[in-house]
Amino acid sequence: MKAYRKNTISALAVAACLAATGAGADVITFDDLALAPDTRFTASSSTTFTSGGATFFYDAPFGPCCWSGFTYSNRTDVTTPGFLNDGSAITGDGVGAGQDNYAVSNADGARLEFAGELSLAGAYFTNATYSYLAMRDGDDGNTPPFVSGPFGPGDFLTLTVTGYDAANAATGSLDVALAAGTSILDAWTWVDLASLGLVKSLGFTYASSDMGPFGVNTPSYFAMDDLTTIPVPAAAWLLASALLTLAGTGVRGRRKG
Repeated sequence: MKAYRKNTISALAVAACLAATGAGADVITFDDLALAPDTRFTASSSTTFTSGGATFFYDAPFGPCCWSGFTYSNRTDVTTPGFLNDGSAITGDGVGAGQDNYAVSNADGARLEFAGELSLAGAYFTNATYSYLAMRDGDDGNTPPFVSGPFGPGDFLTLTVTGYDAANAATGSLDVALAAGTSILDAWTWVDLASLGLVKSLGFTYASSDMGPFGVNTPSYFAMDDLTTIPVPAAAWLLASALLTLAGTGVRGRRKG
């Protein structure tokens, strides 16, 4: 039998379920979260927030000065370098119209969880202003700059998105190029996440050409909007289960690690 990757079989299971049930998509826009104009969410300690049925983890063990994980924002500043502007997307707004919130994430280990296992259609991604200006201009607001820049040929900042099932086992991963050489993402860009299969949670990590003794020097941020999920109805689990069993027992292949 021809070998396929397990996450490819998972994607086929998702597709088959959707075809069989006509399941609709739910879009997490973050616009259901109340926010004053041109601000972002902050808290004095670690907490969570929920949007569209998903839970996002905001980590601030030392107060709002040192947050990581996820926040939500509608900030519009696309010109100010440095960490004091770490809650703005380089687009200056979200994907939708009206109250236009979006999510901003910071640092390795950011995570979000869904109420149950589901499949993903995809989401829009772009850079935060802080990381974009650091890569484009070599300006991170410090004198002298902590980062190496501007980015040139061979430089990169890559976001890796990993899916996890209800048992916290990785279902697959994919890369989002936030910067590749001098091509630095500055618009909302749709990323297809269907290949992650059926997931209960997502985790996010970074890799960069600009490394130091403590890891990535490039500000490790991204912005995300319109995360689109596709619930799998209970009646479709028989078909999904059969295909996923085939992936785990009858088909052998390498999973990206």
